[in-house]
Amino acid sequence: MADGHYLKLLAKQYPNPQAAASEIINLKAIMSLPKGTEYFFSDLHGEQAAFLFQLKSASGIVRKKIDELFEQSISEDERSELAKLIYYPEPELAKAKQEQKSYGDWCRIMIYRLVEVCKEAASKYTRSKVRKKLPKNFAYIIDELLHADGGKNKPHYHSEIIHSIVQTGMATEFIKAVCTLIQQLLIDRLHIIGDIYDRGPRADLIMDALMGFHDVDIQWGNHDISWMGAAAGNLVCIANVLRLGISYNTFDLLEDGYGINLRPLSVFAGKAYGGDSCRIFTPHILDKNKYDPIDIQLASKMHKAIAVIQFKLEGQIIKKHPEYKMDGRNLLEKVDFSKGTVSVNGTDYLMRDTNFPTIDPKDPLRLTRDEAEMMMSTPEKK
Repeated sequence: MADGHYLKLLAKQYPNPQAAASEIINLKAIMSLPKGTEYFFSDLHGEQAAFLFQLKSASGIVRKKIDELFEQSISEDERSELAKLIYYPEPELAKAKQEQKSYGDWCRIMIYRLVEVCKEAASKYTRSKVRKKLPKNFAYIIDELLHADGGKNKPHYHSEIIHSIVQTGMATEFIKAVCTLIQQLLIDRLHIIGDIYDRGPRADLIMDALMGFHDVDIQWGNHDISWMGAAAGNLVCIANVLRLGISYNTFDLLEDGYGINLRPLSVFAGKAYGGDSCRIFTPHILDKNKYDPIDIQLASKMHKAIAVIQFKLEGQIIKKHPEYKMDGRNLLEKVDFSKGTVSVNGTDYLMRDTNFPTIDPKDPLRLTRDEAEMMMSTPEKK
């Protein structure tokens, strides 16, 4: 029999006709359910606030579900309050503790409403799949509340569960758990297509969120690969991520997010470019730093310092690997420092900045001793 081998393998999982039939019934039933919602995001570029809002709100689906369920029963303001609670449970709960006269009663009402939203979010999945997503500490309780329909005794039973949650002081944690569950149920799978890092303020917070997400796949972009290279210790990649970070004023990411000590660079830049305004290297101020505000003039000097280092390091690699055929990008060796021009594809261009105190025109790719020490390297011996 041609399929005999496969039947023997299947027999290990389904040893009798009843077991096989049960699985067929289960799979056919699952196929009849709506497909789980999949989200595709690309080019996040560190914009954590916008991304996290899209993630928490399921791109507006949370509010849509709330309106469908409660449009006829509660006000617009109450629906907005419920949506905010699902998006940002911790700050909204803290706010409610301060503002609500009876926090316990407020929690009781919110739990009832959250359970209804959660039921709707779970409706496209099997009970088995939903159970796998339930938070361990409240798995049994949430499972009971999600399947409250049927029987005249059930309403009292479930009311008592909610009353006990509030009475035991677990309402805050329970609400957080249900809000997180709703978010997870409304996004079944997440696809990230390239470039999580650079430009935006906090790519690290995006990565933290992705690491905690239940089902995600990532197609890395060139900016992400550069950060991986930096993490692996490649000096060119280190210089590149620092240059981009400084050029977009993302000091919170560099210093607070990843603990990168920029003090040596700031000291070196202040010393090397003390009398230079470095106006051409003024960072893009798209976001303000919360934890590590840096003087804009110092940031400009740091930007120029690390940019020059990157050009040198890139040139060294290009010369070391002629098989890359990237000699056209070895721009420092194409600069005429006496004229202040650079040759690009055979055409000479005037440079907008000609003050390069750390570059030796006779050996433009060599790091100075200070540059080499700062990059945790040593100058190449000739």
